[in-house]
Amino acid sequence: MSADTSVPEQWEAGLDTSDSGLPDAVLRDSPAGVAFLGGDHRFAWVNPALAQLFGRAPEEFPGRTVAEALPPVDAARAEAAMGRVLADGVPAVETFTVGSLPASPSAPSRVFHWFPVRDTAGCVIGAGLIVAGLVSPSPGEEALRRSEERYRALVQGGASVVWVASPDGEMVEDSPEWRMITGQGEEEFLAAGWVASVHPEDRDRVGRDWRDCLRTGRIFEDRFRMRTRGGGYRHYDVHAVPIEREGKIAEWVGSCTDVTSQREAEEMRGRLTEQLSAAALRTARLQQATSMLAEALTVVQVVEVITEVGRTAIGALRSAVALLEPESLQLRVVNADGLAAAGPDAAGQRLTMDTPSVMTRAIATRRPVLISDVDDLRVQFDLGGESAVPDTGDERSWVGLPLLAAGQPLGALRFSFGSERRISEEERVFLEALAGQCSLAVERAEMYEREHATAETLQRSLLPDKLPTIEGLSLDARYLPVTRNMEIGGDWYDVFRLPEGKLAVTVGDVMGKGLTAAAGMGRVRNALRALALTDSRPIAVLTGLDRLFTATEQEEQVTTVTYLVVDPLTGEGLAGNAGHLPTLLIGPDGKAELDAAEAGTPLGWASPRKQHSFRLPPGSTAVFYSDGLVENRVRGLDAGLDELVAVASSAPADVLDRPGELLQYLLDHMLAGHEQDDDVTVLVVHVSASGSITGAGTGPGLGSEVALGGAGAPASGQDGAPEARL
Repeated sequence: MSADTSVPEQWEAGLDTSDSGLPDAVLRDSPAGVAFLGGDHRFAWVNPALAQLFGRAPEEFPGRTVAEALPPVDAARAEAAMGRVLADGVPAVETFTVGSLPASPSAPSRVFHWFPVRDTAGCVIGAGLIVAGLVSPSPGEEALRRSEERYRALVQGGASVVWVASPDGEMVEDSPEWRMITGQGEEEFLAAGWVASVHPEDRDRVGRDWRDCLRTGRIFEDRFRMRTRGGGYRHYDVHAVPIEREGKIAEWVGSCTDVTSQREAEEMRGRLTEQLSAAALRTARLQQATSMLAEALTVVQVVEVITEVGRTAIGALRSAVALLEPESLQLRVVNADGLAAAGPDAAGQRLTMDTPSVMTRAIATRRPVLISDVDDLRVQFDLGGESAVPDTGDERSWVGLPLLAAGQPLGALRFSFGSERRISEEERVFLEALAGQCSLAVERAEMYEREHATAETLQRSLLPDKLPTIEGLSLDARYLPVTRNMEIGGDWYDVFRLPEGKLAVTVGDVMGKGLTAAAGMGRVRNALRALALTDSRPIAVLTGLDRLFTATEQEEQVTTVTYLVVDPLTGEGLAGNAGHLPTLLIGPDGKAELDAAEAGTPLGWASPRKQHSFRLPPGSTAVFYSDGLVENRVRGLDAGLDELVAVASSAPADVLDRPGELLQYLLDHMLAGHEQDDDVTVLVVHVSASGSITGAGTGPGLGSEVALGGAGAPASGQDGAPEARL
């Protein structure tokens, strides 16, 4: 449409249409809305299509201003467009939905054409308006509009903050969501002001990563804490991508998503996982303690297990156990290295139930004592002002737990820490369970130690204090009890003179441990002495022991004995064996072999007893021993016997006539590399090569230092008869 519209001359002159029918004749029935307005912004003429567009009658428009005739939104747009047309004299085009129409996603848009109306001299005297019909959006435009609306709704309804930055990283558009969260103003947010809302601890890292992405064009992904309007901080995941146009980054579009709840949930899961892991670890520690305590026999061993398990499980600086002596009401600290040089329960001080300390209070109250810091120590022990607080050294918090057995106090378990420490409920339950295990183990260990001391005393009393001094013979022996479990066994040895001047030599083993084995060994040893003084022949002594054993001992008891009667002047004698290991014989030439005579059955088993000739020529040695010397968990009996013969045969010549050195040589080689798990008894009889050297046996008691020595050639074994002579 031309800007210089041809209209009747009289109408152009004054825009007075009252005397002209031309507009009605030409434009009344036009489907497009048409209107003419004067320079005063008042309507001069409208056709029905335009009046209907705004929901009014045509006669309501003439003489009214734009603001009076149109809805406010449309009036504002019309005033602005008309002002530009009148001022500039050029047409204007706008597309929008008429405000008077009901809002609807499908409401069509209109194209408003504004143009100047001129007089004959070409001066602008008004404006014309043509609404060029309905414009329905294309399917692509409608889809794009709906996508934008949905995206806008998601952004506004979600926890994300959207922002746009320039290629150099400065904010170029306002982000109301960001400012609503942070409380920043628009000017404060734009450019680089957004950095001020990042947590100071995250600011340098975020800035460095952001600049690196700006330089490389890499997608920016990070997580930081953003200060909120209230002054607190929330966690946000940040994601920004570069938008490229013509091969260059035109802008950055980013979003910040609030992940505070997610992070708190992760932290909560982490704490719960950590707590569950700690609880599982402590449960495993308790199981470990149970397993280790099963092998701990003495109080010291029990304390070592408990203090180590407890200290590592809760990260304690020190741990100690003190036992209560009921008679004196004093505490005996089992492991003094578990106490500090200063502070409560300081090492070296005399602790009684009247001494204020963590352990005495735990015993007195029979409840755990938890002291989290030095101030708590002052309050709990009523120490008054700070000047009254004792020097605590490097300890800052303490735990004391009573050790109870059948409700009665045994002592206390104590832990200390190098920093302030509050014990959680789960840790307290663990420590109380550990203290309960400690109580049971200590009570069991004390009973064992009492029984062990009794059995050891009994066994020491049954072993000879010293060996007899015999012209021409050297005697030496050693008894090595098991040190791993400290159990007293039934091994014994004995050497004594007979009335006729002969010498009785015996080694035996009562299977079993403890008082039962020691007592059984004592009965057999004493009975053997009594029988030998009546009739010294091996066949008579072993037969008498069978009768005694059947009458007094339990059927399942297994006892073995080897017994020798020898004339010290000739080295000849008789030997009998009731199920014991064969005697090791070393000849004058150093050759070693085992006595080949039949061993027979253990005592009490029905079998005729036998005896055989036994000869120790000058320079020979007989070695009697128990199974602990040759048998263990990894070495069978047959292999051990072969090894014993090999070791004895390889003994240096200069130790063969020195019983002590030979004995030590055999022990060193037979026990080396093996854990001793049974008692070891060794008795050596060595005949002097000259036949005139007096052997000065040193009567070793339990655990005394003795040695083996000698050489000799065994006589041929044969069954003996009651009338056999030595």
